[in-house]
Amino acid sequence: MARVLIAGCGYVGSALGEQLVADSHEVWGLRRNPRTLPPGIHPIEADLAGPDGCEDIPTDIDWIFYLVSPSGSEDALYRRAYIENLQALFDALDRRGQRPKRLLFASSTAVYEQHDGGWVDESSPTQPERFAGKRLLEAEQLALSSRVPAAVVRFGGIYGPRRTRLIDRVREGRAVYPAEPQFTNRIHRDDCAGVLKHLIELDEPEPIYLGVDREPADQKTVLNWLAGVLGSPEPRLAGPGEARSARGNKRCRNDRLIESGYTFLYPTFREGYRAVLEGMD
Repeated sequence: MARVLIAGCGYVGSALGEQLVADSHEVWGLRRNPRTLPPGIHPIEADLAGPDGCEDIPTDIDWIFYLVSPSGSEDALYRRAYIENLQALFDALDRRGQRPKRLLFASSTAVYEQHDGGWVDESSPTQPERFAGKRLLEAEQLALSSRVPAAVVRFGGIYGPRRTRLIDRVREGRAVYPAEPQFTNRIHRDDCAGVLKHLIELDEPEPIYLGVDREPADQKTVLNWLAGVLGSPEPRLAGPGEARSARGNKRCRNDRLIESGYTFLYPTFREGYRAVLEGMD
């Protein structure tokens, strides 16, 4: 049995905590409002950036999952969440003389600036132009250079229970697609949790993994499939100014993750969205 801290125990962290508790690990979930944590997860009500943010972290922690998210879409908030708070956590561990066995840091495919529809993997250049990708990349480097053995997972777009915005747009006939193919990379929330749990249990994980399912899919393909399942009107071609920018247009490979031994619960968006739809009934 391991003693586990999930810093940022929110949408993904709560699902991860449930899996770990089911495996008889002792789990603490740190978040600003821990009242809705699943049963079995010990709550820690704290803000890592506060003066006492790390004071309630238990001793002898074996594993740490750093799954925080910024409280807004400003550069300063990204810096605080991903860099300043992570450094505060490392400083607290140093003060206490704690040396966890491993830390898993949840990053994003936003660190890749490629937008030509080509393939990327863990070795592809990371030259983000926007602040979100830049701060995440800085935080990755902070984690990987720390005294705590660490690994990074760059997740694609996370969907799952209660995240139904795309489904609602299709159901209501508001979905549009761009004229040029725009590839998207997704992963179901339960696979996010499964990936993190899988990697923490490996003896020698690679430093970086891409956390995406097995099929990068053109946005039009996803929308048309959902419309067919829902019996909704077919999505239409976007007019001027309606389609999202294709800056994130890329196809992410998950070969390294598959080779590590992980088996997806939802290998593609089809299985994943079917599960979401069944949960809405």
